[in-house]
Amino acid sequence: MRSVLAALLSFLFILTTSCGKGEEACELNPEVANVSAPVELERLEKPFFQIKNSTDAKRFITSNPVFAEQFLQRRQFPTDDVLAGTLTRLATNTGLQQLGRQTDSTFQDSDKLKGQLKAMFQHIRYNFPDFRVPPVKTFVTGLSQDMFVNDSLMVIGLDFFVGPQARYRPNVPDYILRRYQPPYVLPTAALAISSKYNKKELTNQTMLTEMVQFGKALYFAERVLPCTPDSLLVGYTNKELAGVAFNEGKIWAHFLEKKLLYNTGSFTIQKYVGERPNIPEIDKTCPGRVGAWVGWQIVRKYMATHPNVTLAQLMADKNAQHILNESRYRPKPRRAEK
Repeated sequence: MRSVLAALLSFLFILTTSCGKGEEACELNPEVANVSAPVELERLEKPFFQIKNSTDAKRFITSNPVFAEQFLQRRQFPTDDVLAGTLTRLATNTGLQQLGRQTDSTFQDSDKLKGQLKAMFQHIRYNFPDFRVPPVKTFVTGLSQDMFVNDSLMVIGLDFFVGPQARYRPNVPDYILRRYQPPYVLPTAALAISSKYNKKELTNQTMLTEMVQFGKALYFAERVLPCTPDSLLVGYTNKELAGVAFNEGKIWAHFLEKKLLYNTGSFTIQKYVGERPNIPEIDKTCPGRVGAWVGWQIVRKYMATHPNVTLAQLMADKNAQHILNESRYRPKPRRAEK
C-alpha cells in the first residue's frame, strides 16, 4: 500500500505540472445523551503548515508520535531526518498551502465538528459499550486518504471534503466526486468504523453475502447517525434514491430472474455492489452499488421484523442467508400505469 506521504508527494507533482432527516436540529435520545464519549479533536493541519525547516518538522513528529507512526508510517523511512525533510517540502509547498487555506476556510467551526463526532460516538458506545473513542486528528493529506481509523487513532483528511469550490479535488469520477463535500464527513467516518463490528463468512462469498455485508454497514451508519438523510449515507442523489425506492420490486426481480444471489463470480458481484456510474444490466438510470442499497433494505426489513435484535447482534451475524430468510423481504414490482 502506498504511504500517505508518497501520495502527498505525488499530489505535489500534479501541482507543479498543472499549477426529514436533514441538517435541522435533532435531539439525542435521552439514554444516548447520557453516554460518556469525550472527544479529543486536534487540527493538525495548522501546526503542519507552521513547519519551515527540519527542526520544526522533527518537533511536529515528536509532538504527534501515534500520528507519525500510524498515519505517516514513520517506520518506512530510514531515519527521522528523511521524514522531516519530506514533511518540510510538503508544508512549504505553495499549492498544498493553498489547499490548506481552503480547507481551513470550509471547516472553520471545530466545535461543530467536535459536537457531531461526539453525538456519533455516543450512539456507537450506546450500542457497543466496549467501543474506545479514538483521538481524532484532522489533516490536509494532499488528497491521498480521506479517512483513517482504528482503535487508537482517527484521521480525517478534510481536504477531500472541501467541495466544488476547491481548486484541487480528488481525482475520481464525478459520480464519486459529488460525495466529497462537507456533509459526507460523518457518513464516511461511520462507514469506516462499521468495519470493526461487521462480521461475515470468509469463505463461499456470494452476491448475497456482499449485499448483506454492505447493507449492515449502511444500517450501522443509519443507527449511529439517525438524523442523517439516506442520500448522504448511501451517496445517491435525491432523484436516484427516489428512483430505486420506486423500482425496488423491479430491481429485486432482476436479481431473482438472473439467479444472481448465489453467484460467486467476483466480476459479476462487483458490477452490482462496486463503484459504477450506473447499472445498465438493470436499467440505464439505475445507479451503481444498487446491490448494496438492496442489502440495506433487506437488513432494515430484518430489523423491523425482529425488534429485539440489537445492533451488536446484527453486526455479529455472519449468516446472510439467515438474515434474508428471516427478513421476509419480498418487494413486488409496481404495475405499469395504464
